[in-house]
Amino acid sequence: MSHRKLEYFNRRRIVYRRDPITDTPSETFSWGNFYENGTYECYQLFRSKAKITSYRSFKWHVLVLWYLNKSLNYDDILELTRYLADKDNGFVIIKLNDTSIINLVDEVFEKDLDKPPKNKIRKIIFKDSSGLTTTEKLKIVGSIIGRKKKAEAPDIYEAMLGINDDNKKITISKIASLLNVSTRTIYRNITSEIKQEKMLLNEEV
Repeated sequence: MSHRKLEYFNRRRIVYRRDPITDTPSETFSWGNFYENGTYECYQLFRSKAKITSYRSFKWHVLVLWYLNKSLNYDDILELTRYLADKDNGFVIIKLNDTSIINLVDEVFEKDLDKPPKNKIRKIIFKDSSGLTTTEKLKIVGSIIGRKKKAEAPDIYEAMLGINDDNKKITISKIASLLNVSTRTIYRNITSEIKQEKMLLNEEV
């Protein structure tokens, strides 16, 4: 697996991760925050090992990057998009020609930046400086979310991210064990979108 070349973003000070800015956490810890009802304001691009596999996903990533970096102009976004589209940089599986890239950027620039891009709901946000190992993070996810004795879609997604960070295949039984619920509960609450995400994450393990 080729690694993502994130130095492009760091060198140009392009923001690709942002914690919630207006949502208030239900609980605050030294390692991060817990949102009982979830938050849509956490953007963490390139957090998982899964690569971009569709035009729709690619477009969403470009839109989020522009939303988080509103000062970038059209040429900046076009350059950034071409960088993402280059398979040698480790971000994509799909192949886009330059005409498709230009059309995609044109579509993105038609969007209203005052409206946040659609995002997955998150409940647990770890600080980058938490210093926790993946195993320690998994224990926290299990202890906080598992204490409810139920598993909603955001809980399942949170558990999946933790298992993926541990570089392990995501299975229904592993999710159920982490959240301290039955596999039937997971099957009942997992959505088609999360199933797709599970498949993508497992492809990179």
